[in-house]
Amino acid sequence: MKLAKIYDPREMNSYQFVAATGLVMTLVAHLILALLGKSIRNFDALYLCWFVFFTLGTIANFRSKPQDDHHHH
Repeated sequence: MKLAKIYDPREMNSYQFVAATGLVMTLVAHLILALLGKSIRNFDALYLCWFVFFTLGTIANFRSKPQDDHHHH
């Protein structure tokens, strides 16, 4: 099991990368909302959504077979 598939963006699949990007953007949006003194009902649910999306992507990444490297010479 290659643990770099969890934390290294180069090893992540597209699902994990989208979830990680979504999490960062959600954190930034949450910070902006806090600075403005605003809140959105159920906004915290996005964190759970990104976590589930990342977890499913990680499972898919670990179950995938390594593809043959296609080097063009």
